[in-house]
Amino acid sequence: MLKVENLSVKVGSKNILRGINIEIKKIEVHALLGPNASGKSTLAQVIMGFPDYKITAGKISFKGKDITNLSIEERAKLGMALVFQHPPTIKGIKLSKLLEKISKQKVDIKEFSLNPNILEREINVGFSGGEKKLSEIIQIISLDPSFVVFDELDAGLDIENLERLTSIIKDKLLDNGVSILLITHRGDILRFLKPDVAYVMLDGEIVCSSGNWKEVWRTITRYGYEKCKECEGRKLLSDRQPS
Repeated sequence: MLKVENLSVKVGSKNILRGINIEIKKIEVHALLGPNASGKSTLAQVIMGFPDYKITAGKISFKGKDITNLSIEERAKLGMALVFQHPPTIKGIKLSKLLEKISKQKVDIKEFSLNPNILEREINVGFSGGEKKLSEIIQIISLDPSFVVFDELDAGLDIENLERLTSIIKDKLLDNGVSILLITHRGDILRFLKPDVAYVMLDGEIVCSSGNWKEVWRTITRYGYEKCKECEGRKLLSDRQPS
């Protein structure tokens, strides 16, 4: 579904990402963990084609097609989507009008236990944190993508709301063949979506790749991300295991 090969990225003269390798197959969930400012969100935006970054080495392929130089719009048309950590507020446009414009499949908002009045509100204006995240997921479902990046979906959510959102993701996305890249600092979301592969990113490099997400998270929880630095340049834990 998605293959990132030996990817290195600069912003201005500063190296942000170095030698990134990720391969996500159909219906797989991969998790990218790391502390703040480690490069996780940068990788999400580079995968989606944001223009502020210069790729200095490597390439990105999607469904076997080289998309390294494609625009955001072209990638979206191929079936890629991103859920932002901080969804933008868009005044003057109602959520219902946005959904009418973007929808490839009809979504019944009643399924999501949201007040239908939210459709007539301006996008994210006065929305609670949970409403913003749920609104983003509804938009993603409407787009009918085949691959989604969730950037810090668990940020600012209590466990009850996180469990609710991940249940929707499993029912509406994973059960329909969508592949997912989860980006997380806290790691709470791992318990609910149980990734096939977990990576640890430090200072713009992936220093760990493992099929045993529980062991990865247990190590980080017990020792912190500083422990991962001791293993930089080699795999922290076991090689990928069959899921």
